[in-house]
Amino acid sequence: MITSAAFMVIMLVGVPIGLCLCLAGIVYIMASGNPLLFQSYPLQLFGGVDSYGLIAIPLFILIGEIMNGGGITRRIVDLAMAFIGSVRGGLAYVNILANMFVSSILGSATAQVAIMAQIMVPEMEKQGYDKTFAAGLTAYGGMLGPIIPPSVMFVVYSVLAQVSVSDMLIAGILPGILLTGLFFITIAAMGFVYNYPRAEKRTLRQRTATVLSALPTLAIPVVIVGSILGGLANATEAAAVGAVAAALVGRYWTQEFSFSRLPEMMLRAGVYSAIVLFLVAAAAVFSWVLIYGKVPQETAAWIQGVAKDPVSFMLLVNVILLVIGTVIDGIPGLIMTVPILLPIATEIYGIDPRHFGVVVVINLVLGLLSPPVGLCFFVAAAVTGAKPGKMFLVTMPFFGVSCILLVLLSLYPFLSLALIK
Repeated sequence: MITSAAFMVIMLVGVPIGLCLCLAGIVYIMASGNPLLFQSYPLQLFGGVDSYGLIAIPLFILIGEIMNGGGITRRIVDLAMAFIGSVRGGLAYVNILANMFVSSILGSATAQVAIMAQIMVPEMEKQGYDKTFAAGLTAYGGMLGPIIPPSVMFVVYSVLAQVSVSDMLIAGILPGILLTGLFFITIAAMGFVYNYPRAEKRTLRQRTATVLSALPTLAIPVVIVGSILGGLANATEAAAVGAVAAALVGRYWTQEFSFSRLPEMMLRAGVYSAIVLFLVAAAAVFSWVLIYGKVPQETAAWIQGVAKDPVSFMLLVNVILLVIGTVIDGIPGLIMTVPILLPIATEIYGIDPRHFGVVVVINLVLGLLSPPVGLCFFVAAAVTGAKPGKMFLVTMPFFGVSCILLVLLSLYPFLSLALIK
């Protein structure tokens, strides 16, 4: 209780979540009256990041930096426009489809929303869409980032759960495609009700030229995902090759990337990676404290009294994680919940840890689009000037279909495990 109270107080005064976790561990050791635990404290910190799989994080972030600097994002949006054509609500479909393409390179919801909002929202406004709807739709499109590989959250979960990074990335493919399809159905229904404008017509020659211009940019996700699915490389190796592919496409095809800018891109990627890796190190300490304090065992006893089978357990977890996700960002949410819930899921209910990871990540990402925090909405608001609260209201149908996906995944594990060999 002392540790929990200390953690909440430290977090409420605005201390970064990584430091909160570390300080809570110190408070626990002091309250336990066992100073010998301080000798294990630095070992737990180091052990948290002593994993080969974590090398993929800075590489995936670097891919995003190179892609942004190489003008690849704009071409991906144009490619999506060429595919959709002039259907009703065409730009709304393009928004989601372009986000799906970009998410196969970026892997971060907030970064994706910040980039895509600058591109898609002004374009949708020009075509007659409401700015609030356009910004909110872009925020939901950013939800695909941590689901479709590569995904920083899946890499962090892999380390916490001690499962293959490659397997986790593959497990996100079908749920990501399914969520995209549900978003398309929602746009079609809303387009019928609200009479969305049609996309600008393009001739066959214009579409062909756009596809040929943007096609080489798809080499990046093909290299990353294809090498993993084909067993040619693990996730870390695929990320390294993907970074090289992004640099070559940006330099020699789009001709907007310069190798002289690489040091500043690597610096930004390094700073963001350091933040993520510090959180992972703090997670190791926090997990150690939880296990030492027998928190998972006590939580398991309570959950067993409520959930009698794997399905009811998964539905209960959905509710718990959605609540947590509304106030805590994705990676810190993973750090706080996985050490407690994963042993219960695997040891008591026999749930595959990879399937459980997909459900946890989607829940926490959906929390980024839920009040009171809704971080993705705030990012979209900062870029576009739209109001976050209104964004949530006008995009409620997308929240609904996201919850439907979570229920489907809870009932049918093969939706996340089918592609894993």
